[in-house]
Amino acid sequence: MTYDRDRIEALLDEGVRDKVYPGAVWAFGDATGTLAQGTTGVLDPDEPDVPMRIDTVFDAASLTKILAVWSSIGALWEDGTLVLDQPLGTFWQEVTGHPLGAVTAQQLLTHTAGVPLRAQLKNLYGTDPYEIRRGVLQEQLHRTPGEAVEYTDRAALILGYLAEHLSGQPLDQLATTRTWLPLGMASTRFGALPANLAARCAPTELDQDTDTHLKGVAHDFSARLLDGVCGIAGVFTVLDDLAAFLRYMLAPAASRFRAGFGSEWIGSSLTILTGQLQPARGLFWHPAPGTTADEDAWVHYGFTGTGMWISPAQDRWAVLLTNKLYYTRDRAPLTDIRNTFRGLAFA
Repeated sequence: MTYDRDRIEALLDEGVRDKVYPGAVWAFGDATGTLAQGTTGVLDPDEPDVPMRIDTVFDAASLTKILAVWSSIGALWEDGTLVLDQPLGTFWQEVTGHPLGAVTAQQLLTHTAGVPLRAQLKNLYGTDPYEIRRGVLQEQLHRTPGEAVEYTDRAALILGYLAEHLSGQPLDQLATTRTWLPLGMASTRFGALPANLAARCAPTELDQDTDTHLKGVAHDFSARLLDGVCGIAGVFTVLDDLAAFLRYMLAPAASRFRAGFGSEWIGSSLTILTGQLQPARGLFWHPAPGTTADEDAWVHYGFTGTGMWISPAQDRWAVLLTNKLYYTRDRAPLTDIRNTFRGLAFA
């Protein structure tokens, strides 16, 4: 284990030197706890004396889709409130009679619903949250449902709206009460962050309007447009909270915690449900690049530079949090580091 830790630290240190990201926080473990963790680099290159810390707060970006939407939909499914393969228009009046009414929640979760690929909320619907919601739910489909696997932010946005409709609660409240509080994820919340948490937050991209890097405010424009809370992005979190979430996923029955979702939802989600279509997908999770079916390794990434992996078969989870967006939107350098990190963490 020490050997792998040394290699992980060397790998992530090199990413700092190559300016892939200013800093990183990482860990891996099993259902019982954390086996190894560490940090590298700085919180903010403008403050070179402030190191990255284990409790640094990160803009989770698309990890929101797992932490808020996937978990909440799972709770509603396990409650019996939602049937995954039932067309939305048969029970959700807002989409009845519109193209989205023929789509199922499972198709949204597997990114096979055929909804438009880009959000473009402001350009299409303006800035009023009600008009955005109505526009998204009444929009034409991009292609026939079930025809292709195409990752789209809109799937999570729609599922977030669905979760709110079925629960009668705003998404942030639903995720907090059904997942984050039960699992002890005390530092996970939608932004914008209060000043004390924002001070611990890793800055992301330069905001052209203020000429400062975003810090404690969601990088994702759709999230900011929707007052910080939506299914696409907007959650901020820390390493320990993600570790608690992933530990629970590995052994929910043995956990002293009890979230709204459990082993049935986890098992269904970490299974390829897209048949022969490529790329293969479970429910929001997808097989980690470069792994085999026997390895049972699943991953979800966030655009800001975040990522988390899980393998029930190997009883292993891993987290890598970076603020790579501080430097660039280029995905390639971090992609190589992520894949190598996963290989070392799951060795």
